[in-house]
Amino acid sequence: MSRTRVWLFGATLAVYVAIVVGVLTTSKLVTLDWQVMLWRPYKQWPQIHAFLDYFVVLGQRGPTAVMVLAWLSWRAWRRRTLYPLLVLGTSLLLLNITVGAVKYGLGRLGPHYATSVGSAEMFAGGDIFPSGHTANAVVTWGVLAYLGTTPRARRWGSIASALLALGVGATTVYLGTHWVSDVLLGWAAGLLILLALPWFEPAMASAEAHLTAGWARLFHRGSRRTARSLTAVPAGALARADGDDDGPDGTSAPRQPVTAKGPHTAARATAARQTAGRHERTTTTPAGSRRPQQSEHPRSAGPLVHQQARGRGIAG
Repeated sequence: MSRTRVWLFGATLAVYVAIVVGVLTTSKLVTLDWQVMLWRPYKQWPQIHAFLDYFVVLGQRGPTAVMVLAWLSWRAWRRRTLYPLLVLGTSLLLLNITVGAVKYGLGRLGPHYATSVGSAEMFAGGDIFPSGHTANAVVTWGVLAYLGTTPRARRWGSIASALLALGVGATTVYLGTHWVSDVLLGWAAGLLILLALPWFEPAMASAEAHLTAGWARLFHRGSRRTARSLTAVPAGALARADGDDDGPDGTSAPRQPVTAKGPHTAARATAARQTAGRHERTTTTPAGSRRPQQSEHPRSAGPLVHQQARGRGIAG
């Protein structure tokens, strides 16, 4: 908060208080209000009435907030920061609190609902003082100048937002929806909010840090949960697909772990068990082999020798 900004804030606050006091005391400011209202500007220049009916929308809170929010959201995404959105949110919150409290606290009626000529129409259940259109135009478009990245951008943005705010305020007087003093107080109220924004910079920085950290924790937690769900083995995956503990030949076949990698997993597991069962069977000699079988206990050669001796004796 520079010294120049502090002096501007003090001077604007003094003007704000002077306008409120002037209306409460039914000073010449109230007389000016009635003179302009009875002059009826919308009847003096009816040819621009249709255009100003559309132009005054630039001071309505809903349409202007949507337009500025769209622009600042793009800037926030491009720069990967929540600062522009926090500035807009803080300024609109201050606008609603300060302007709304004064509106309903003073309860002034508008020109179309005035009951007594020359009176201030205060504390009569109205909500016209200060002008919400004017204050909103100052704050909403002024935020764009406040967020300018270069001195030139801030300077031209300030000029453009000031012209828009002046035009919206003058249009409400032309249409007869506000007193002149309503517009003057609306300009002062909006300017006070813009001048006070640097005092809320630490709070906005802290909010941005907390929101960024919370989003990072939430994103990290979601990433870990997704990773666990992708790598987890389904319950009962180690159970055999056909529920049988024995292999094809009656022996116990080793279990194959089943994983959820494809629709034919059970078929592949069954084929593997059948192959393992065939490998465990005893190898047999092929039928019709010409290879003589050798006895494990060969006979003694003794009897054969005696038989050959007797045969030679008989032959002799």
